[in-house]
Amino acid sequence: MKVNTPTTKIIAGKYKGKTISLPSLEVTRSSKSRLKESLFNVLQFDIIDKIFIESFAGSGSIGLEAISRDAKRAYFVELNKNSYSILIKNCKAIDMNKCETQLGDTFVQTPNILSSVKNSNDEVILYIDPPFDYRDGMEDIYQKSFKMIEEIENENIFMIIVEHVSTLEIPQTLGKFSLSKTKKFGKSSLSYYKYS
Repeated sequence: MKVNTPTTKIIAGKYKGKTISLPSLEVTRSSKSRLKESLFNVLQFDIIDKIFIESFAGSGSIGLEAISRDAKRAYFVELNKNSYSILIKNCKAIDMNKCETQLGDTFVQTPNILSSVKNSNDEVILYIDPPFDYRDGMEDIYQKSFKMIEEIENENIFMIIVEHVSTLEIPQTLGKFSLSKTKKFGKSSLSYYKYS
């Protein structure tokens, strides 16, 4: 019996309509298209020539959408091996030359990536989407994500976006960054942080 792999499509940009695969839903939640559309409506042309970092990347659908809309480069961090192999496949289907993938712990890899682009003239958009279902060892995932943001030293961050469960109490400030707005989409919300 053939199992149908879930898929989604790139919404806009030069790869509009291209199909990308999604990992099994037990492992990852695909960011809903309404949420994704809203995110890129907020970013619009600000995405052009930026470096886009997707922590907890899963299939990479957000970062690949960013590439389709002319982000300069996207970095993806994913811990799950199955999701990671799907991520690689999706990057190859879109534009492998603009993708940099890391298999490993977001809390190790994301700071490494930030440090590697710290002295570049490129502005960075950081997208953090921790798993909602508190799997084993994931109970403090938001606390760890917030701490990671607080410790960012980069001067070249354009924006930090956290996708989170809507019931979460979101800090007004994290290190150098202040909450500029939160948009709600049912169970999920997007919170945008900029330099204070």
